[in-house]
Amino acid sequence: MSFWRNIAGLAVRKPDAGDCADCPATRPGEDPAFSTAVTALGAKLAKADGRASVGEFDAFAQVFQPDAASERNVHRLYELARQTTRGFESYARRLAKRYARCPTLLEDVLDGLFHIAAADGVVSADELDYLEQVSDLFGLSPLVFRRLKAVHLGIGADDPYGILAVPHDAPDDTVRAAWKSMLSEAHPDRARARGLPTEFIDIAEAKSAAINAAFNDIMRERKAMALAGAA
Repeated sequence: MSFWRNIAGLAVRKPDAGDCADCPATRPGEDPAFSTAVTALGAKLAKADGRASVGEFDAFAQVFQPDAASERNVHRLYELARQTTRGFESYARRLAKRYARCPTLLEDVLDGLFHIAAADGVVSADELDYLEQVSDLFGLSPLVFRRLKAVHLGIGADDPYGILAVPHDAPDDTVRAAWKSMLSEAHPDRARARGLPTEFIDIAEAKSAAINAAFNDIMRERKAMALAGAA
């Protein structure tokens, strides 16, 4: 993953309608304020589980790839920032304010932080809490956070989005279409029409119930999120 190259390309490409139209003209990788904030967030993430190791800078550098000329300064800042998690909120808010109209870029930063957290094979509860707080401070949807979490850590067997095989931030219409399609395929009447044994009909009924429950859970959760956001 070449983060700096990716975000630089994002910043200078011709934007789609409503997409990054008001991003700062300076490329993120050439913006000292951006570089400082991202470095600090990565370093403080390393401390989130209470075990900041020198090797974690390697994971950070793999994702965010500072150029050779600035790597020494970035490493110095990283070592200073990783002494404590205190103050990460101000860095996250700084990025959120500067790139408020560039949510895709903020999502890329969170994606990179997930990669760093998972680099040692274990993402602790404290690290997840840190990442979720950063996501909230970035102003990203909880569904975006859940999608990134699923990408890096996998989807739980009881996750309703996993049952319907749709992304966590898929539009309602996409969720509804997946639900109808899967329900149609799994409906017990299909098993009866094919003359299958009772055991197969029981399985179809259980699967249909799980599909309906997953859809209802997703819609209920989204309605609650919408009400909470409007409050």
